[in-house]
Amino acid sequence: MNSEKNNRIKQLEDKFEQAKKEPWAKKLRIGTGVLWNLFVILIIFAVIGVVFAGSVGAGYFASLVAKEPLRSKEELRDQIFNYEETSEMFFAKNVYLGKINSDIERRQITLDKVSQYAIDAVLATEDEYFEEHKGIVPKAIFRGVFQDVTNSDSQTGGSTLTQQLVKNQILTNEVSYERKAKEILLAMRLEHFMTKDEILEAYLNIIPYGRDVMGQNIAGIETAARGIFGIKAIDLTLPQAAYIAGIPQAPYTYTPFYSKNQGIKEREKLMYGVNRMKTVLFRMRDAGYISEAEYQEALAYDVTKDFRQPSRRATERYPYVTQEIQNRTIEILAEVLAEKDGISAERFEEDSKVKEKYEIMADRSMRTDGYRIFSTIDKDLYDKMNEVAKNFRHYGFTYTSETVDEESGKTITTQNPVQVGATMIENHTGKVLSFIGGRDYEIEALNHSTQAFRQNGSSIKPLLVYAPAIEYGVIGAGSPLVDVKYNWHGWKPGNYFDRELGVLSARESLARSQNLSTGRLYNQIFDRKPIEFLKKMNFSKVTDEDAQIPAASLGGLKYGVTVEENTNAFATFANGGQFIESYMIERIEDMKGNIVYEHKAKPVEVFSPETSYIITDMMRDVLRGNGTAARLPGLMNFRPDLAAKTGTSQHYGDAWLVGYNPNVSLGVWMGYKNQKTPLYNGYGSGQMHPSERTARLFGQLMNTANTVIPDTIKARDTFKRPNGVVTRSFCSISGLAPSKACASAGLVRSDLFNSKVMVPTKVDDSIVSSAAVRVNGRMYQALASTPREFVTSGGVGVTAEYGKRMLGRLGGDASKLLAGRGGYSNSVVAGSAFPADNVAPAAVSSGLNGSVLTWTPSSSNDVIGYYIYQNGVRIGTVRDGASRSYNVGYGSYYVRAVDITGLLSGASNTVTNSAPAPQPKPETNSGQSPESKPDATPDKESEAKPETKPDAKPETKPEAKPETKPEAKPETKPDTAPAEKE
Repeated sequence: MNSEKNNRIKQLEDKFEQAKKEPWAKKLRIGTGVLWNLFVILIIFAVIGVVFAGSVGAGYFASLVAKEPLRSKEELRDQIFNYEETSEMFFAKNVYLGKINSDIERRQITLDKVSQYAIDAVLATEDEYFEEHKGIVPKAIFRGVFQDVTNSDSQTGGSTLTQQLVKNQILTNEVSYERKAKEILLAMRLEHFMTKDEILEAYLNIIPYGRDVMGQNIAGIETAARGIFGIKAIDLTLPQAAYIAGIPQAPYTYTPFYSKNQGIKEREKLMYGVNRMKTVLFRMRDAGYISEAEYQEALAYDVTKDFRQPSRRATERYPYVTQEIQNRTIEILAEVLAEKDGISAERFEEDSKVKEKYEIMADRSMRTDGYRIFSTIDKDLYDKMNEVAKNFRHYGFTYTSETVDEESGKTITTQNPVQVGATMIENHTGKVLSFIGGRDYEIEALNHSTQAFRQNGSSIKPLLVYAPAIEYGVIGAGSPLVDVKYNWHGWKPGNYFDRELGVLSARESLARSQNLSTGRLYNQIFDRKPIEFLKKMNFSKVTDEDAQIPAASLGGLKYGVTVEENTNAFATFANGGQFIESYMIERIEDMKGNIVYEHKAKPVEVFSPETSYIITDMMRDVLRGNGTAARLPGLMNFRPDLAAKTGTSQHYGDAWLVGYNPNVSLGVWMGYKNQKTPLYNGYGSGQMHPSERTARLFGQLMNTANTVIPDTIKARDTFKRPNGVVTRSFCSISGLAPSKACASAGLVRSDLFNSKVMVPTKVDDSIVSSAAVRVNGRMYQALASTPREFVTSGGVGVTAEYGKRMLGRLGGDASKLLAGRGGYSNSVVAGSAFPADNVAPAAVSSGLNGSVLTWTPSSSNDVIGYYIYQNGVRIGTVRDGASRSYNVGYGSYYVRAVDITGLLSGASNTVTNSAPAPQPKPETNSGQSPESKPDATPDKESEAKPETKPDAKPETKPEAKPETKPEAKPETKPDTAPAEKE
């Protein structure tokens, strides 16, 4: 047997040797060798690639976690278990307010108080290898990275319970490889410092579970069990436990309740959570946590019948306060945390991602680190002010609208009332003593005192125009301004009543809130960039674009201001020109009583004390006479030294009143949510004017404050006049030092000036003697051809240069400078000649009423008066402005109009007294003297030349004053025209 076997082997060897000698065998050997060598090379490259990739990956991972500090065991455990501490808030004077108004409600629980069904459901759903892994599951991580790199539609995730715990308690939710790398590192480290039970217990206390029956966001399994099913976590049944365990994957899809206490979802939407529950049950069965019988029984169970029935939760008593304190605490803590990490203030403000990161960290810290947050809000004052706002009866009409809720599909009736915002600030500290956030937090949660940005209308005028102009030395309190229309690169504003007041004082312009004169003054200082004053006073949304908009002078800022910002700016004047930033958080202490933050004032010099006092004195006039808030003092039960300014924006979208005494400043705003909805639709609408509404509320709030905090208001304190504020005399129409001519004309006035930058020194040169004539109720210089009987000699006139100087680069109609309502139209003649047309005036129609001849006015615009004729003989003269009537006897009469050049109109129709006409004899008429010498020849109707012979006697009675339209009452007159924009 052995020899036969050896023979066969020998034969095979011989054949193999023979085959090797064949040509094809040789080629095969060469090919095989090449393939083998290539395979070896590929293996080598693959090994090198893996090593290289691993090295790069390891290096990249190391770079991502390079800045992550090596946390100690105690530090890691403290951060993980730090979910139980709730921060507390306080009013001023350490009056307890309550716990932080967290967006998520959480109840702490220990693992032994949780149903085993719930524990099994969580493990089967979220981390099937929880008991085996050391913090991470590598294959899950690689799967997640691959899906991310390939942008796969299927994202299965790769986080263990330990990783999720780290993400929620130590890191942030930002999506980045750096955060993921830190998460992996910390998860592995955490597994060394905590037992599996501790990790699981912490996870069950922090994970979000959607909403409870009241629509409140909830976290932690105990809160979920109580909020969804009304039972404790230890009592959860298998279906209930599976339902809750499925929620974290998509909390707001699987939760059975709507937000904002809107109740339970429709059955169709409930099925999302029920189907997710079935998935959890399936995984529990596959993992061996439950039997097939338990699985089938749970599947058949209707878990929806276990949901809690809707119930209303108690509304927080101070929603606006808690919201505002929380927002400001987050801002403060974000800066504190960033500073601890070495982040500069500049980088923090400029890098939005860095700021967002620290704001997330600050939010978590505020809610979990057990701070004691002390605010400046006086509880008693806040309660009383908001009670006044709640009971105020003059807000105006409340609109309603119906909308369909996107989530529930229900039709909801929404109220749109006039909203209100108010802020009271202590001037010398910047403390926000109290505020009014709105009418109803449930209607609109926006804080209209601190968060709503609205155009502030004419309340911006003292801040952006008048105070800067005083600071620059352009005006004093009584300096003359020009209230005449103009066109500034297409911007053509107007006053509320569309009247031009001509020359008037800066004090009166501000008190009346005239737009034209304010805009012209802004044009004078525009090149000096007065917008910088607003930036110094922390108007947070003022932009460089605002600096290019002329309409900003009337409140047309692009993004607007808040009530707090506006009020804070006015407090600058009360502080002698120092801006002291308002604040609401006094200090923050940690759980051990250590001070984490304490507010420190940082005053900013904005205006000089002299400017501040002068503008304050000017705004005192807003509350007097023709001022736009003259109604306010009568609405107050005490008399503080108060300065104030009103404001309304375009189409009455906003109404403002901001005022201050030496110690406190109060700002009040009203408006609809939609700024295009007007507060007022005109005098015929039967609505109370917005300025009246704000005055009434302002008065009630000040009365309340004086009752609640009299030691803070200090009603008897007055503003102290700095030594640099002086009273000087000046010529009221030019602002220059008085001349003899100005004094003789009675035009000298006295008012306040900042002696450090401006007092009148140059003597006025604008006054000249003048022969004046009245045209359409205004005084003009008489022409050489003007009939003398219409001329008043020895009047006061101004030079043509005066008109050019006053109108400045904007130009305008010089004839309106002294012919408006500024008080000079009866005494001073404009510096430009009347633009006569050298055409005979239009004829008039006459009539007879007993023995009184009357006639219609001529339609021509250059008429200076009328001649009266009896039987073709001129018997009298009536000047412009006097009554168009003349007492006559018997005979035939007609009238001719006379223009400023002396041209006559054609004769009117002739009227005849039926009795025989006596010889012509002039008769006395009111405002006229009878003529002593009749014309030599009868008048011819075809006569075109002016008569060369005047009436024999000048008229002996003074002219009657022109009819004037009375000013509107201050309490009904709004303060500003719309803030027009380019």
